[in-house]
Amino acid sequence: MLKEKKLKNTIILFFALYVILGIVNVFTSKSELEGVGQRWIVEFGNGGFLGQINPMTVLMSGLIILIIILFAKSVKFERIPGRKQSIVELMLDYFWELVEDSVPDQKYRKPTFVISMSLFLFIGFANILSGMPGISVLPTNSGLSVQLFTDTWYTPTSDLNTNLTFALMVFIISHVFAAKSKGVGKWLKSFIEPNPIMLPLNLISEIAKPVSHSLRLFGNIMGGGILVLIISYMLKYFVIPIFLWGFFGWFVGLIQAFVFALLSIAYIGSLLE
Repeated sequence: MLKEKKLKNTIILFFALYVILGIVNVFTSKSELEGVGQRWIVEFGNGGFLGQINPMTVLMSGLIILIIILFAKSVKFERIPGRKQSIVELMLDYFWELVEDSVPDQKYRKPTFVISMSLFLFIGFANILSGMPGISVLPTNSGLSVQLFTDTWYTPTSDLNTNLTFALMVFIISHVFAAKSKGVGKWLKSFIEPNPIMLPLNLISEIAKPVSHSLRLFGNIMGGGILVLIISYMLKYFVIPIFLWGFFGWFVGLIQAFVFALLSIAYIGSLLE
């Protein structure tokens, strides 16, 4: 009873703080859209494609990993599960059932489960942060603009490099699993089935997987963030942005995290059939 009351008070305090930060947003925001859609990019060496880095992607990725580790350490598995343990077990059981239904080879069910679960947790926590007021760093003509509570926390999933890395990782792992499970010969033969003339189409189909896998998540998160900023600008940053942040960050963000993890399971399972 005491734990439930403490949890209820914590939730109330969180949402009260969430609304207060949104109200602060009204008085601290600028009525400009300078820097929207731009990224803080640092070049090193000779620059170019391989000589650039987005510091916010690196910093926030590290923060999200730390949050996941701390959250995992806070869950104590007991014989009589508490509320947090029940939620975690329900989530793990659900993903395991998805993997069992989609991956025919039992040998690769556990690694597929670990991969999909890890992707869901990282993307889910990242998208949740994108629904909370935080620190925004934007490049402007005069340098870097660091603002507090005028936007949400930066999320690595709004960086196409992050999403494409995850998608390519799933793409490579799925084909490695398929080659080891079926044998290299049968795996290569699958590219010319049901007829050798289908080879170009099969190759295009496989290449399209990581492209669509990454762009779907990027488009929803990046597009949602820009849409909220535009609506907020039109309304002169009235209190409504906090509800938009919550919708795109928590609701849409968690759905996109689930879809990304689900597609990862589907891609791996389809190649193992």
